[in-house]
Amino acid sequence: MVFLILFALAVAVAAVAEYVAHQRRAVTIPNRIHVNGTRGKSSVTRLIAAGLRAGGIPTMAKTTGTLPRIIDMQGLEVPIIRPGRTNIIEQVKVFRYFARRNPRAIVIECMAVNPEYQWICEHKFVHSTVSVITNCRLDHILEMGPTIENVTRSLCNTLPKNGIAFTSEDRMFWLMRRQARKANCTLYQADPDSVSYLELGRFDHIEHADNVALALAVCEHCGVPRDVALEGMISCHPDAGALRVYEVSEGEKVIQFVHAMAANDPESTLAIWKKMKTLTTDLGTVFVLLNTRADRYDRTIQLLEMIQEGMSHDFSYLFLMGESVERVYSSLPRYGISQDRAVKMGMVPPERTFHEVFLRAENIGTVFAIGNVGKGGLDIARYFASQKRVRESASNPAKN
Repeated sequence: MVFLILFALAVAVAAVAEYVAHQRRAVTIPNRIHVNGTRGKSSVTRLIAAGLRAGGIPTMAKTTGTLPRIIDMQGLEVPIIRPGRTNIIEQVKVFRYFARRNPRAIVIECMAVNPEYQWICEHKFVHSTVSVITNCRLDHILEMGPTIENVTRSLCNTLPKNGIAFTSEDRMFWLMRRQARKANCTLYQADPDSVSYLELGRFDHIEHADNVALALAVCEHCGVPRDVALEGMISCHPDAGALRVYEVSEGEKVIQFVHAMAANDPESTLAIWKKMKTLTTDLGTVFVLLNTRADRYDRTIQLLEMIQEGMSHDFSYLFLMGESVERVYSSLPRYGISQDRAVKMGMVPPERTFHEVFLRAENIGTVFAIGNVGKGGLDIARYFASQKRVRESASNPAKN
């Protein structure tokens, strides 16, 4: 018993010592930028870091998106290997890694979904000098919901007390501003119209004006001229989940594959589909490829509702990929989607998906891949990318 008491005391003392050491490490980094939000966190983290580096500010970054990465001061990426489940204590280890390299700025993506953990990430770990909230969408409703107001309040847990914050959110800006006032935090709203189509067209992937405008506003706040920051952003490596369009062919058939699996809330997903319809003159045979995860079934239901309400007349086939395929298939009539349009695929090799698409397509086709990048989703996107035509217009339809 005495041994257990002494052991517990030793662990407690070690934990306190590590916490104190972390607080000292954090304040040695002058610029600490904490990025939260529903969609686009990884992309905005990368864009801000690239813009600051272009402005001559030694900057490191950490993303927790499709593939968790540390990005060093030269823009090179170090993969984060997680032996177990994701844990916010990881941020302490990352700060230790940062502090040894003496950057002048860090850009770190919030890795918490639970509202209490979001608060802890900001007020106990990061202590941001600039907070960023990309947007507020109805997602992760089990943890942050059930309403968009609840989600917004949860995301505002990372607003720094007596600090500065930026957002590109419009619809819920009124509530964000109210929450910012409670924290005595100055909140700025970035204007997506400040970024032109010509500027967006210079990216080698489809980048959103909201994300670029937000990142540019933060970089300008940190003293980097807009044109300098933009050049850095254009040359940076995008997140693996970045929106891309690949054109592939087999015989006389041509398919464009739209990789939109990182935008896994219904509002963002539907916005991407509407954008694709304006950019493409002939969609041909349309396939909705829904990649599912068993632990995100609530998100799958949201996407089924979105498909019925916003895409019901647009597609010919619904490919059900990933986990819980039988469960999703049996639920289709409940959401007004005919099972005759569904193709049950499950966890199959990506080349099988590729073959099944071309088997059903006519001369031209479009695959709109949505849902989750996990459980084989990223493998499918990578396989289509490996088969793509080497054409600039295919990799970036925004330039057309």
